[in-house]
Amino acid sequence: MNFTTYQEAIESSNIVSKTDINGIITFVNDEFCRISGYSRSELIGVNHNIVRHPDVPKETFKRLWKTILNKQVYKATVKNLAKNGSTFYVNTTVVPMLDSRGQIEEFIAIRYDVTDTVNLTEALKKKEEELEQLNSTLEERVQSQTMMLRDLNRNLERRVQEELAKNRDKERLLFQQARLASMGEMIGNIAHQWRQPLSELGIYMYKLKKFFASREKESFEETYEDSKRVIKKMSQTIDDFRNFFNTNKPKEIFLVNSVIEDALMMLKGTLKNEHIQVRVTAEDKVEVFGYKSELTQVLINLLTNAKDAFVDKDSKNRFIDIHVARFDGQTLAITVRDNAGGIKPEILDKVFEPYFSTKQPSLGTGLGLYMSKMIIENSMHGRIEVCNAGDGACFDIKVPIKFEE
Repeated sequence: MNFTTYQEAIESSNIVSKTDINGIITFVNDEFCRISGYSRSELIGVNHNIVRHPDVPKETFKRLWKTILNKQVYKATVKNLAKNGSTFYVNTTVVPMLDSRGQIEEFIAIRYDVTDTVNLTEALKKKEEELEQLNSTLEERVQSQTMMLRDLNRNLERRVQEELAKNRDKERLLFQQARLASMGEMIGNIAHQWRQPLSELGIYMYKLKKFFASREKESFEETYEDSKRVIKKMSQTIDDFRNFFNTNKPKEIFLVNSVIEDALMMLKGTLKNEHIQVRVTAEDKVEVFGYKSELTQVLINLLTNAKDAFVDKDSKNRFIDIHVARFDGQTLAITVRDNAGGIKPEILDKVFEPYFSTKQPSLGTGLGLYMSKMIIENSMHGRIEVCNAGDGACFDIKVPIKFEE
């Protein structure tokens, strides 16, 4: 899955705009036009402050510009003014885009509408302080984990340089690109994991307003507790994805079943949307020595490839089989097989090459399987092979259960 696919997904479900370095609008999507009430021709070429609300202090915009001109991401809930004079609120993320010299080329803003949530929150005065504290804590955790992810990414780059010092610079750059692409997929999965609880919160907020107005104290308290439960669940999601990107963990002995569980947890939303059944057959308590997060990444790559292979296949019975077993007493065997049609025989021996992809250009970079091969061979001292089996592709991984470095 490449950047174009992510861009299309974001534009279809969020409010998106681009400006040049002076704040002049160069692009808006349909959602931006819908919520602002302006046509695209009225917006392109004018300053983005066309939707600025007069109630917002000037200091807020000074802080925004100071942040993004320092090449940092700016996040806030912003009060805007539509063409017809109505007010709307959006959660906003402004990202500076840099050119090859590291200079700011343009700004991209991604928003989603939170007007209803803000209006409902204002009506719940008695519970406002505690709810704000919960949301504030969650936001702090998100910011904290974002900073941690950046630190972990820097540690990853350091590790990559150490591990690949003996190889060509090209291989090092390829591995970095593949990892960044994987992080992009994980960000998409986080958004997917949060979509349902956000919808639940919207419903609970509506119920709170209703119960508050009707003085139904018991129902109000019950709904309030449900809201806190959903927020805690979202917080746990952040912890789960943070642990996946933790590259500071040493090599360890871990259960292969936990790797499968982690990979399926991160992809369960997208697999469910595509109506793909994952069937796991694994011996209990099969252990292996190595980096758990790297083996998880390999499994995610294989599952994602299988999922994408179903794009052009009109099949109601979609499945991916994962089989784990000990092989010859000293080797772990992991097999991932699907029924998505398989790989053309003439390109079967090329799928692990960098930048080679069997997918459409919009669906893959050709780095996922290359990175998987590097992890299995260089990091875990094993091997990975692919063949066609039945009506799908079959990836076979064999790694030593334990080895001396």
